Formats: sequence, structure tokens, C-alpha cells
Amino acid sequence: MFATKPPGGASSSPRRPQFLVAACCLSVFVAGISTTTLNVALPTIRTRLHASVSGLQWTVDAYSLVIACLLLLAGSLADRYGRRKVFLAGLVVFTAASAGCGLAPSLGWLIALRVVQAVGGSMLNPVALSIITDALRDPAERARAIGTWGAVFGLSVGLGPAIGGLVVSAFGWRYVFLINVPLGLLAIVLTTRYITESRATEARRLDPAGQLLFIVALAALTYGVIESPGRFQSPMTVASFAILAIAVILFVAVELRSAQPLIDVRYFRSPPLTGASLIAVLAFGVLAGFSFLSSLYLQQARGLTAVAAGLALLPMAGSMAVLGLVSGRVVARRGPLVPLVVSGLATAVGCAMLSGATQHTPLVYVLAAYAVVGVGLGMVNPPISTIAVSSMPSDQSGVAASIASTSRQAGGALGVAVVGLFVATSAPDQFAHDDRPAWLVLVCSGVAIAALGLLSTGRWARNAALRNADRMSAGPPRDSRPGNGSMSRNQTRRGNRP
Repeated sequence: MFATKPPGGASSSPRRPQFLVAACCLSVFVAGISTTTLNVALPTIRTRLHASVSGLQWTVDAYSLVIACLLLLAGSLADRYGRRKVFLAGLVVFTAASAGCGLAPSLGWLIALRVVQAVGGSMLNPVALSIITDALRDPAERARAIGTWGAVFGLSVGLGPAIGGLVVSAFGWRYVFLINVPLGLLAIVLTTRYITESRATEARRLDPAGQLLFIVALAALTYGVIESPGRFQSPMTVASFAILAIAVILFVAVELRSAQPLIDVRYFRSPPLTGASLIAVLAFGVLAGFSFLSSLYLQQARGLTAVAAGLALLPMAGSMAVLGLVSGRVVARRGPLVPLVVSGLATAVGCAMLSGATQHTPLVYVLAAYAVVGVGLGMVNPPISTIAVSSMPSDQSGVAASIASTSRQAGGALGVAVVGLFVATSAPDQFAHDDRPAWLVLVCSGVAIAALGLLSTGRWARNAALRNADRMSAGPPRDSRPGNGSMSRNQTRRGNRP
């Protein structure tokens, strides 16, 4: 979003750029498998640490929630204080916390250390992408590096369940965290040797009030959803939703008055950006909820081993990987509408197939349903990024990408929280029956993705975005610094053109 330069102002090419890319790709790989391997280990953790379903939800959501809250802050800190410095700090914190998670003596310690792990994780993916973008000045080289970076993320999602199953079966659940340690140490060595410092020439000011209110709102929402089963009228549940309402109101008021807000809420009057954000929340909520339910269903209801459960999830991961590539090409040629509609319908159909599955349902049927869900989830990611970035002017593309990333992480946290509402008190032998309402929620999410795709990509949405751009350009500018310009009608027209 901003022009960058190394400390001292001298521009320089990185020494051995392949090692710079390797360090950044290692970071996204360990951050990706940290969640996907954990999902397969959840039933074992429930047994070994005598955890409830809500305890398992917090083990997953503690990570997703903190990352969602800190992504935007991490990007601002990196621009202001140095990307290499923040990235290296993130690697150190993430690696140390991974070791701590592997040695955690109780569920409470595990959840607390997952929070620390997420603090480090929030400094990895967005900052790594900024490092690659800044260091590699040749467009072709940069495009190849970003493509590799994205492929490694897909690889971590696809291989995570299988790796997790093998690790849990061979060594125990603790090693799904401990395998991050050698990878993290290698990334630290590569970062120290091959990544030079860079920062934004005119970094945005921090927005501590907005950041705090955003954390409070998302934490209150997640807590209220996870802890509400059977306790809807308890003082803590009522208080959490009251805090959520107050925090949202204050957040909007503070951001509207801020010269450089954490999130400029005026942009959400643009239907394409709002639609992309909601689609990201729904899609990644489905992904997280699907992974949570499937891991428990395969191992508890069907009695599969961790290895078998991990392998059973490969059809979903394979479909995601293949259809992600197909979706990107379709978006480039035809625009985001078709991939979003196909994504929503395939997600709804796959989850509907799983809503009636019992512990005796043929495994081939279950695997076919997983593959269909993978088609839906694979098609959705490229159009989310395309709509988000194209709905804002070019000098705000970084903000748009950050909003989309934050929406994905928030969706992941909420997905686990919501599906857990229906299985929080479920016994293993009743899980295949009790999870049906949760699958139906995911079916509705798929239908909503298709509907939002239609609404956020049509002529009405584009015209509304133009009107919003005109209103913003007519009003007084918030700030004269680069990166805070208003969206012009011509910029919006260009950005929304397929």
C-alpha cells in the first residue's frame, strides 16, 4: 500500500531471494498446519485431558480469535517498526508457544498457550506477504513467489489432517505442536540471514482505541456463543452479548471520528466489500465447522483411528486444491459471480449430504460428500479477494486484503463456536445424531454464500459502490497521507470491471 525502503533509504535486492521466499513459505506452512493438524487430534485431547466439547472449541478458537483480532495491528506495526523485526518476533513467539503447547499439563494451560501462539502467528502471514512484495522488485519474480506462497498455504490445509493423523498415532497429540519447533527454528535462521529490514516510508498511525474495541467485540461474541448452550439466561452469557452490543456501537463511533482508523467503516456502505466480508465469514465458518464436526464424527461416532480420519479428509482437501486453481482462472476470465454461486450451492449440497449421515453410513458416501464440500470451499477464496480488492481504490488494496483476511479468521472462530452449540453435551455414541442441526446451519451458510454472491456482484452493487465513492470523495478527507485517499468514480469503475 505504501512505498517502502530499507533502513537508511538505500534500495537493495535481497541476497539469495529463494531463501527469503523459503523463510516466508515456512511461516505460512507452520501457521497453516497448526490448526489443520490439531483438528485430527481433538478426540485424543478430549480423552487425555478430560476436556468437554466447549474446551475443545476454545482450544481451536483461542488461536483463530486472537489472530482475527491482531492481523490489522500486526500489519501496522510491521510498516512502522520494520517488517523483518516484527516477522522475526512472530517466529520466535510462535515457535516458543508451540513448544509450550506440546508440554501443556492441562487444558487450561493449552488454551492459554494457544493464545500466545496466535500472537506470534498474527505476525507471520500478512507480514511475510509484505516482505515478499517489497523485496522482489521484478514483477515476474514477485508473481512466482506469491504463487508459491499461496500454494504452500493450500498444501498446509491439504496435508494437515493426514500429517496430524500420522503424528497422533505414532507419537501422541503433543507432537502436533512440537513438529512446529524445528520448522520454526529453520525459518528463524533463514530470516536472520537472508531477509533485510524494510518499512513503510509513511506508516499509518496506530489506533489503540479501535483495536481494543475490536478485540472486546469479537471476544464477547465468541464467548457468548461457546458458553451459551444450556446457559442462555446466565448472567455471564447475558453480559457477554451486552458487552458485544456496546463495543460495536463504540467501535463504529470511534472509527468514524478517527483520522486513520483501524477499519474505515464508511467503506462498508459499498455492497461489494460488505458482501466479500460476509462471504469470507460464512465460508471460513463452514470450513472450520466442517473440520471440527468431521474430526469428531470420524473418530468418535465411527471409531476410526487418527490416521484413518486424516486420510478420510483428503478428498475434501484435494477438491479444495484443484478447484482453487480452477476458480482463479474463471474469476480472471468471467468474473467472481459464477465461482461464488457454484461455491455456495456445492457447499450446501455437501453439507446436506452429511446432515443425514449416521455411524453406519457407507464410508464411500461420506467421502463423496467431503469431496463435494471441498468443491464449494475451493471455489470461494479467489473471488473473495477479487471482490474485496476491486471494491476499493488501488492505494487501499492492502486495507481491503487485510479486511478480507480478518473476516476469514473471524469466520473460522465463529464457525467452531456455532456448530459447538449443538454438540456441546453430546456423548460419542450419540454424536452422529446430535450433529444434524449443526450440518443444517452449514447448509444455510452455503445458500447464503450463493445469495450474497449474486447481490455483491450485480449491477445494483456496482452502482451502490459508485454512489458511496462519490459521497466519500465529496466529503472532507480524513488525512492527506498516501493510502488514505478517497475512492473516485473512475477508480471504482476500473476496480469493479471483471
